[in-house]
Amino acid sequence: MIEMLSPSAILEVLRPVEDPELRKSLVELNMIRNVKVEGGNVSFTLVLTTPACPLRQFIVEDCERAVRTLPGVEKIEVEVTSETPQQKALPDRTGIDGVRNILAITSGKGGVGKSTVAVNVAVALAQAGAKVGLIDADIYGPNAPTMMGLTSAKVIVQSGGQGDVLEPAFNHGVKLVSMGFLIDPDQPVMWRGPMLNGIIRQFLYQVQWGDLDYLIVDMPPGTGDAQLTLAQAVPMAGAVIVTTPQTVALMDARRGLRMFQQLQVPILGIVENMSYFIPPDLPDRQYDIFGSGGGEKTSQELGLPLLGCIPLEMALRQGGDRGIPIVVDAPHSASAKALVAIAEQIAAKVSIAALS
Repeated sequence: MIEMLSPSAILEVLRPVEDPELRKSLVELNMIRNVKVEGGNVSFTLVLTTPACPLRQFIVEDCERAVRTLPGVEKIEVEVTSETPQQKALPDRTGIDGVRNILAITSGKGGVGKSTVAVNVAVALAQAGAKVGLIDADIYGPNAPTMMGLTSAKVIVQSGGQGDVLEPAFNHGVKLVSMGFLIDPDQPVMWRGPMLNGIIRQFLYQVQWGDLDYLIVDMPPGTGDAQLTLAQAVPMAGAVIVTTPQTVALMDARRGLRMFQQLQVPILGIVENMSYFIPPDLPDRQYDIFGSGGGEKTSQELGLPLLGCIPLEMALRQGGDRGIPIVVDAPHSASAKALVAIAEQIAAKVSIAALS
């Protein structure tokens, strides 16, 4: 019966297998490639839409199960790779060459851990195999260099025919530009809107980003010039709203969310940070310092997904201060696991939007 095996037969039995997120056939999406049959050995390549696919193993097992329904199959080899889709273009906004998806991590107020989320999501995506860049757009309070272990780094400025071009710093698999590289540590930035607008556009268009799957923008808190500049300059794959369970944080988060909606930027979901505190000496205890359930309630009221809840652990703060994000420093901690899951959810939703 082995002679019945053929690449066309393999594709036929794989045709009913769907991407769980996209709800479309893997074969129709051209995610099954390089099908080969040698005797009873079957091999093919599964091309996912993101290296951070949260359902990777589930999809592989579905494919193997389908192929085993054919008589004569002895061995199955699935090579898993990925091709991140390009976000949809907009006629009135200029994309960045080589950058497939631009994402904003934002919040309505300061102090909710937005930069911590942005840094760890960027590093988690890079750990999964994605090419990632990070813009620290919080011009007045640039903290990303510290959190990324790049306080002593210097951005190289190269002159060219199109003007000065910045070479981003690099650590933990992520390219980074920040105002923190361009000023002294104690120097305040006292700029009005036009200057802020100019530096953000420079970070977007005058940086050697190269080929990126995701460019994450760590926004300043609020609904001001930086948000308007970003949303009106480039086509964005979406925004993620960071909040805490605290009522005042949720109120401000809703304002920030509405602003991006008015600017026609898709909202990928809400992240609840500092959901509860886990004391290091009592890891089985949880204390709701900032209240509880606020993020879930808000997501239900607004009809948006809750991408995840991140507990507050001392290791999370310590890693940020030492320049080693917790997804690197303590990958088995509750906070790191939550952040990795959030990064996977973000990547999945970007792929769905790009291919829908």
